Amino acid sequence: MKLIYNRNVLFPLLSFVILVEIFSCKKDNIGAAHDPNAAIVVRDFLPKQGVYGTEILINGENFTADTTAISVKLNGIPLKVIDANASQIMAIIPKRAGSGPIEVAIAGKTGTSKDNYSYIYKRTVSTLAGNGTAGFANGKGVDAKFNFGGESWYRNGGIAVDEALNIYVTDPGNHCIRKIDPAGNVSTLAGSPSNAGFADGKGGEARFSLPYGLTIDEQGNLYCVDPGNWDIRKITPDGTTKLVAWASAEPWFIAYDRISKKLYYNSVTSPAPIYQLNTDGTAATTIIEGLNFPAGMAFSPEGSLYICIHGDNQIRKYDPKTWTYTIMAGSGKYGYKNGSGSEAEFAQPWGIATDKQNNVYVAGNGTAGGDSGSPDQSIRFIDGKTFQVSTFAGSNIAGFTNAVGEAASFNVPEGVAVDKNGTVYVLDKKNNSIRKIISE
Repeated sequence: MKLIYNRNVLFPLLSFVILVEIFSCKKDNIGAAHDPNAAIVVRDFLPKQGVYGTEILINGENFTADTTAISVKLNGIPLKVIDANASQIMAIIPKRAGSGPIEVAIAGKTGTSKDNYSYIYKRTVSTLAGNGTAGFANGKGVDAKFNFGGESWYRNGGIAVDEALNIYVTDPGNHCIRKIDPAGNVSTLAGSPSNAGFADGKGGEARFSLPYGLTIDEQGNLYCVDPGNWDIRKITPDGTTKLVAWASAEPWFIAYDRISKKLYYNSVTSPAPIYQLNTDGTAATTIIEGLNFPAGMAFSPEGSLYICIHGDNQIRKYDPKTWTYTIMAGSGKYGYKNGSGSEAEFAQPWGIATDKQNNVYVAGNGTAGGDSGSPDQSIRFIDGKTFQVSTFAGSNIAGFTNAVGEAASFNVPEGVAVDKNGTVYVLDKKNNSIRKIISE
């Protein structure tokens, strides 16, 4: 029988039963000793799935009662061993362990379970900054205001995060770049609210028209594209803005590759190319052509380019050596469906981000006019190894609810970013807010 483990309901009873069993087995196994010449055998474990903090009972052969001599791992991540005897081990699942087989090692020998432990992530959505009202105000958390959705035609997806966990967003209605520190304090990094235009300079001296796309390099320099000005600009960490280059087409999205050290940008048109250039604006060239409304772009740690093909409802992965592509996910049909990469459905995907494990996150709603009735009001997750698509948070229903997983709601999520710890940030257009998703 497969046990569906609910930590809140079953944990006290299950722990009691397991503890009784393990201590009774200790009595039965008095005198049993670990044989260093024999194999470690992992026969089974219970429960088969759970969240972090779940206590699992591992059954097998040739274990030891010396807990300090036992190493239990899941995906290479150590579990805390709290009790053991010759045939059983009790250990605790750590945070973000992921799914996989259980490994037990004693004195240089290792045994591995045949079954996989299924790790259930708890993805908690909160509001980092913004309160649902379009406007301008610096301040902390809900005291701050952004203008992402003051006009229905705003379609920016610009959001990035640095190594210090500061978040940066393009604010087209306020014609500026905003900064949010880890505590939720919002300030204006560059640009002047209510003063659209074009000007380089530091902080409020700079002028933007419609800042849309945003990316960041290793030094914390931001690069922003502005379809109102047809330009690409660099913003240093102190807020100094300088022109990098004039764009060859109306630029909407931009990405930086840490392998090639180059910038890439596109225009959401059809047929459309992808342009490449150096960070100083030189050596501009076209690397990909003929795309059907390409939108968000992101690079994986090893240099693969991922693009939301907005017009085809697909996510593509491009080889940086040949610029040939694989359809990572999306059947091409407009809709909202999870499953294998070829079966999944998207509804005009817009923003995209990657993490250290080459997993992909997609902000699902890039509809013109910001349609709250779109079938995708979520952040989708694409496994970097299997291309399996699932819902990371949100659902097909628009709203403004902080909750766990699919019980949470967004209203036209257009941008997504992932920090070095795996925390996800969402530019939530119609809620004029930045949402935060902690996955544990």
